[in-house]
Amino acid sequence: MNEISAQQKAEVLSEALPYIQRFFDKTIVIKYGGNAMIDEELKEGFASDVVLLKLVGMNPVIVHGGGPQINELLDRIGKKGEFIQGMRVTDAETMDVVEMVLGGHVNKEIVSLINKHGGKAVGLTGQDGHFIRARKMYLKGANEDEMIDIGQVGEIESIDPSIVAHLDAHDFIPVIAPIGVDRDGESYNINADLVAGKLAEVLHAEKLILMTNTPGVLDKEGNLLTGLTAAKIDELFADGTISGGMLPKISSALDAAKNGAKTVHIIDGRVKHALLLEVLTSQGVGTMIRAN
Repeated sequence: MNEISAQQKAEVLSEALPYIQRFFDKTIVIKYGGNAMIDEELKEGFASDVVLLKLVGMNPVIVHGGGPQINELLDRIGKKGEFIQGMRVTDAETMDVVEMVLGGHVNKEIVSLINKHGGKAVGLTGQDGHFIRARKMYLKGANEDEMIDIGQVGEIESIDPSIVAHLDAHDFIPVIAPIGVDRDGESYNINADLVAGKLAEVLHAEKLILMTNTPGVLDKEGNLLTGLTAAKIDELFADGTISGGMLPKISSALDAAKNGAKTVHIIDGRVKHALLLEVLTSQGVGTMIRAN
C-alpha cells in the first residue's frame, strides 16, 4: 500500500473539523471493553484517541469492564467463576477479587496509559464519594415468585454526576470502575454497560459509545444494522435477533437514548482507532441508536 501523501493527510484532518466543532465541550461516555482492553496495540491506540478527543475540546468519560482479568485471578487462586443469566455470581471472596482487579490493576493501567500519551486521567470507583449508589440485584427464577440471590451484584439506584463534572471542568479524564456502594457501605459488582448507560443519562452525554468484540448489531443473516430506533429494537428483541450477551448492552443503550444521551453507538473495538473513526468521520464503525 502506498504511503499517504501530505496533501491527503491535510484533507483527512480538515474533514474532521465539522465534527470537532459540533462536539466541542460535549460529553462522550465510552464503555471500554473487549479486545481493545487486551491487545497491546489496541490499548495504546485507545489511550491516544482519548487524549486527542480531550485536546480538541471534548469531554471523554471512560467506564471500563474487566471480566477476563477477573477470571484470570480467580483461576490463579483456584476459584471457579459462576454465571447465572449472564451475571457473575459474586460471593464475598469473589467481590474482593473484583475490587482488586477493577478498582486496582485494570483501572490503574488505563489511567497510566492515558497519562503516558499526555492526558490527565483520574481513576475512580463508585465507592469514591459514594457517587454510584447501588442496591442488591435479584434475578427472576423460573417461577414468577422465585428470586435468585447472586451475591454482591448490584443494580444502580442513583449516580451523582458532580465528581465527574468537577473533573471534566478541570481538564481531567475520569476513568471509572463499575463498583457501587449501598447506604450501609456494602460494595457491589455492577455490569459496566449499565454504569456507562446510566452515566450517559445523568450527564446528558452527546454520545454513549460501547466498544465491543462485534461489528455492531447484526441481523439474522449477519449483516450490520447501522441505524436503529427504539421501535426497531423492540422488534429485534421480540423476534430473537438480539439475544444473549447483547441483551443487557442494547437494553442499557436504549434506556440511555430515551433518557438523556443524544445518540448511542455500538462499535467494534477490534478496529484500530475505532473511537476516532466513530467521532471524527462520517463513516462510523458500528450501529447508531436513537430514541426515535
